[in-house]
Amino acid sequence: MTDTTRVTLAQLAEEAGVSIATMSKVLNGRTDVASATRARIERLLAEHGYTRRAGNRRGEYVELVLHELEPSWSTDLITGVETVAAESGLSTVLTLSGDRHAPGDDWIDGVLRRSPAAVILVFSDLAPAHRDKLKRRGIPFVIVDPSGDPAADVPAVGSANWTGGLVATRHLIELGHRRIAAITGPSDAMCSHARLDGYRSAMNAAGLPVDAGWVRFGDFHPSGGETWARELLALPDRPTAIFAGSDLQAIGVIAAARGAGLEVPAGLSVVGYDDIALARWFSPQLTTVHQPLRRMGEEATRLALRLGAGGHPETLRMDLATHLVVRESTAPAPPSKLK
Repeated sequence: MTDTTRVTLAQLAEEAGVSIATMSKVLNGRTDVASATRARIERLLAEHGYTRRAGNRRGEYVELVLHELEPSWSTDLITGVETVAAESGLSTVLTLSGDRHAPGDDWIDGVLRRSPAAVILVFSDLAPAHRDKLKRRGIPFVIVDPSGDPAADVPAVGSANWTGGLVATRHLIELGHRRIAAITGPSDAMCSHARLDGYRSAMNAAGLPVDAGWVRFGDFHPSGGETWARELLALPDRPTAIFAGSDLQAIGVIAAARGAGLEVPAGLSVVGYDDIALARWFSPQLTTVHQPLRRMGEEATRLALRLGAGGHPETLRMDLATHLVVRESTAPAPPSKLK
């Protein structure tokens, strides 16, 4: 491989048989280059490990990329990104693309053209080819609240999901509940399994059985919480408490409880996850696990901008602490169920 400390754009252009202007067009995500030529140039850039030097470029904004704009949880995240961006004299732009796994395939060409100062993504991971393109253009990126397990060299800021599941379930156990069900998130999301593992650990530590029939994988939305809670509450030996993997699912669980003629928390205790603003205003107010979404956005943006300035952080991965917030949706287990 060519020595990357000496290879220049002019040398790569000569090897590719194109002009420096054409090389620049490809680097900047311009579309007015033939596909075969673009592929040849991208291959050469990868082979030579060509990367724009950090600090040699400076966009005017931070791009925050999400697959959905759900105000209940995204507002805090957006505020965190905006706060740190503004401190650096940058604006924040929102982009909706793809699904929770990754942005859409057309996103990468657009972001190369836009050339932001940094990119914050709320996804499981980025495709290796997309990561390489961003790195070669000197565009730093960080994944925040990853639903999956990003590659080891991918900068990411998340939260302590396992601990969240543990403290939520332990709280219910301390209230005397023994039949505790869990409705976590999607089965292909790592955070769903981490929260569920915390639930299982708390149950095992207390010597309580984990009935497979009490565990459901949801979708983090109210409809999923309501659908699965109906099934759980229809069981002959129904649970007296449910740990929901998100506050939105917890709201769905409460709707199902009311539909079954149960009061919350007298007939069913419910713990949510995230501590969204609605948790404090819902009736009853939700007991929940606080996930520091605003700070996650702040730390992800700081990390991205530091990388963009040529910094070398000690670690590229950060999991922020979660903690339990006790409100009105949990209470001691009904005496008849204490067995």
